[in-house]
Amino acid sequence: MLDWFWLVPALPLAGFFALFVTEGKLPDRIVAAIGAGSIGLAALVALGAGMEFTQSGEASYSQTLWTWMAVGNFTPSITLYLDPLSLVMTGVITGVGFLIHLFATGYMWKDHQEPEGYSRFFAYMNLFVFAMLMLVLGDNLLVLFLGWEGVGLCSYLLIGFYHRDAENGYAARKAFVVTRVGDTLMAIGLFLLFRELATLDIQTALGDAAQLDPGMATAIGLLLLGGAVGKSAQVPLQTWLPDAMAGPTPVSALIHAATMVTAGVYLIARMKGIYDLAPVAQFAVAIVGLVTLLIASFTALTQTDIKRILAYSTMSQIGYMFMALGVGAWSAGIFHLMTHAFFKALLFLASGSVILALHHEQDIFKMGGLWRKLPVPFWSMAIGSGALVALPFITSGFFSKDAILLTAWDHENAGRWFWAGGVLAAFMTALYTTRMMVVAFFGETRTEPHDASRINMWGPLVVLAALSIGGGWMTFSVLDDLLGAISHIPHTHPAALVTVALPLAGILLGWLVFSGRLRVGALVESPFGDAVRRFWQSGWAFDWVYDRVFVRPFLWVARVNKRDVVDLLFRITAAVTRGFHHIGALTQTGRLRWYAANMAIGLIVVVLIVASV
Repeated sequence: MLDWFWLVPALPLAGFFALFVTEGKLPDRIVAAIGAGSIGLAALVALGAGMEFTQSGEASYSQTLWTWMAVGNFTPSITLYLDPLSLVMTGVITGVGFLIHLFATGYMWKDHQEPEGYSRFFAYMNLFVFAMLMLVLGDNLLVLFLGWEGVGLCSYLLIGFYHRDAENGYAARKAFVVTRVGDTLMAIGLFLLFRELATLDIQTALGDAAQLDPGMATAIGLLLLGGAVGKSAQVPLQTWLPDAMAGPTPVSALIHAATMVTAGVYLIARMKGIYDLAPVAQFAVAIVGLVTLLIASFTALTQTDIKRILAYSTMSQIGYMFMALGVGAWSAGIFHLMTHAFFKALLFLASGSVILALHHEQDIFKMGGLWRKLPVPFWSMAIGSGALVALPFITSGFFSKDAILLTAWDHENAGRWFWAGGVLAAFMTALYTTRMMVVAFFGETRTEPHDASRINMWGPLVVLAALSIGGGWMTFSVLDDLLGAISHIPHTHPAALVTVALPLAGILLGWLVFSGRLRVGALVESPFGDAVRRFWQSGWAFDWVYDRVFVRPFLWVARVNKRDVVDLLFRITAAVTRGFHHIGALTQTGRLRWYAANMAIGLIVVVLIVASV
């Protein structure tokens, strides 16, 4: 199957072209078969190739498709590079991506908001998966950057899918612009790397990285981190992610679970050799992750939109992955990336089922009493929530998050602080997740649901629920062989008891408070409590600060520039051009004699000029 590995990115790309060139003229059932089927076939090829690769015992496998360009000694090729890291990423992208596509065939069926957009939706989704696969499979940083920009473009198209609503267009532009800031930093880092090592081939660059000056290695590491925080929505470029909920729910699942937000984690993990030489840059990765996971977990506690709660939880969980890479828990970070893909895709798709059943209602305080009326979405949300809060020993999220926290404890530089921050965020995660479940699914019914689920919708939920529970056991088999030991720290570790107990305490406190058994209204409704709530709800005022520091000054400069001398010169030039055009138009009389006279005069002028020369 390795000889056919090129089909993994080619099949989604073929699906995109088939849907793009037909311009929505295919029947919806054919569109669904192409859109989901192309990803399903890619997943099967990836599975077969992955099994052959692991059985071969080889460290890596490369498949060169063609030479991209040849400029002097710079001859980058389109080459697919398979190693344990890219294999895990490919499995997540195609496997979880297929389940999301399959769910979307039902969720987007006869979409009343965009009745003619079924084919366009799956074309964008297929292109998104293709771009992400090129990002993780490219053997050089130029191909990686091609995929990197591709997912940025597709995120713009998918977040703004419901383009008739101006707010959705704004959210799409915001995601595109904010991530471009990070992309610019990343591009500068690639330029520096090429200048220093004369190559963008990843393995060659990592092999030659020892030649880098420590200061240059740190600069490159920090610039690559800048790109990573943009795509993975980490502080300070995290503000686009909550607004990305404007897209359809399957888009949220694809962006937040299997593809775009994990790109930054992959980039840092792939460039491990650079960060090994730049401890300052690696420590910065850990700090960014810790700050983000704390900010996001507190903010999620105050949200009322079920998708925005899940969006902030994604931001927080990606923060755990960054912190893991920063403290040296490389395998545990990638393991959490995989388990997070399972339970976060499950949570988004299950919330989509709830939203669809409630006539597109997303406010949890307008739900309630749904646990009996929507059993499949409820149990899916319950299992996904259990994995999110890391219920001990029975959920996939526990195994990966536990490995990260206990490794952080032993980190030589501020390890206890990283552990304490991670455990506090785990407590907050349990608190806001319990709030979401209690308010949305228990108590009195506020909006009467109708179960619109189909087998192509609840089928993926069942599979993802199984993976959210059983996926954690992969640490003891497949991933150990692929990525190395994933921090099998015994639970006699001094921090293990607190690591396990605090999330359970968060669940208990959340149940007591949000079911009304413990009264805290006086604290929350006090002036101080209300101010804190509004501050957290605003995402710690990052949008407010950016609006006043960057947006408003830019708009002021634009308004001033509108009246400057450059615009005056342009207006004068345009007026002169229009004048000459008017004079030329006067000569077009439509009279044959006039045209003949002009031709004769012109001929005489030409003869005189030639004769004078």
